Amino acid sequence: MPARCVIVGAGAIAGAHAAALAEQGGRAQVVAAVDLDPDRARRFAHRWGIPRTATDLKEVLAGGEVDLVHICTPPHTHPRLAQQCLTAGVPVLLEKPPAISLRDLDTMGDTPHASIAVVFQHRFGSAADRVRRLATAGTLGRPLTATCQTSWYRDDVYFAAPWRGTWDNEGGGPTMGHGIHQMDLMLSILGPWAQVTAMAARQSRPTQTEDLSCAVVRFENGALATVVNSVVSPRQTSVLRIDWEHATTEVEHLYGYGDDDWRFTPAPGHEQLHADWSSGPAGTPSGHAAQLRVVLDALADGTPPPVTLAEARDTLELAAAIYASSFTARPVRRGEIGPGHPFYTRMDGTGAPWHATTSPRNP
Repeated sequence: MPARCVIVGAGAIAGAHAAALAEQGGRAQVVAAVDLDPDRARRFAHRWGIPRTATDLKEVLAGGEVDLVHICTPPHTHPRLAQQCLTAGVPVLLEKPPAISLRDLDTMGDTPHASIAVVFQHRFGSAADRVRRLATAGTLGRPLTATCQTSWYRDDVYFAAPWRGTWDNEGGGPTMGHGIHQMDLMLSILGPWAQVTAMAARQSRPTQTEDLSCAVVRFENGALATVVNSVVSPRQTSVLRIDWEHATTEVEHLYGYGDDDWRFTPAPGHEQLHADWSSGPAGTPSGHAAQLRVVLDALADGTPPPVTLAEARDTLELAAAIYASSFTARPVRRGEIGPGHPFYTRMDGTGAPWHATTSPRNP
């Protein structure tokens, strides 16, 4: 029997979820679309052949016969909607960022028997899996340095949506809403980070949040990474390059990668590693469909679906640390931001340095 899915929020990202569900070979079907705007819900349902619409998630959950809820709403609504699902005993696939603060994420994680998977779809491409396998086997040697770059372009019209570019509703700027995908991919390969030193700025966009952040991250394994998150870059690109002792692995893409987007360069004297690289997993591009396949497998097996809240917390904590370091002008260590810390409850913590100034585009 196909998994019965509900999509909550009929905005732009909901289309990616509907498309991913359609690619599952009949393993899943969307039984309802929920949106506060009934007309938008109906338009979305008509486009994707969804039989039912509603404006209230509780109404749909009360009817039973739901196996998975896809939450595609603005970030500040995630904890409340996730709680409704968990109370009804229904697992959740939660869009990024999972919450607008570490406190909100921890509150979701405290729910008994919580079954929440966070959408970090770049983990699930076959080439990234190949890198992780070679790294775990020790084939690549120690990681030495990395570059993690999300250089995107979003104009003023993009930020006209009332929840975008605000601390209360989106939780942050490109560090939270855009670069978090590439940062998560980096963490899935390099493992736990240890310390971050960062700067952030509001260079051009009419937002409350940053439109650019730059950070240097030290990992527990000793690797150093530079991380750039931008929405003011006309030539858009997403890059993750890691220089290991014996090879360089790198990918350049925009919103998703395939195997051909990756390059593998062995160090002199290690040319034989080409064979190891070429023999790894292949054929799966990153994207919602790739992650959803694994989520459906987990639900069928009765195991926790990836990416768990605990895994997602490491990524959200790195974002919080970038803000904390940027706004306090000092390094921040992993584990430092907890209850009682100003950046635990809000990503702007003690306040962005530009709070007292006018917008650079709207004086």
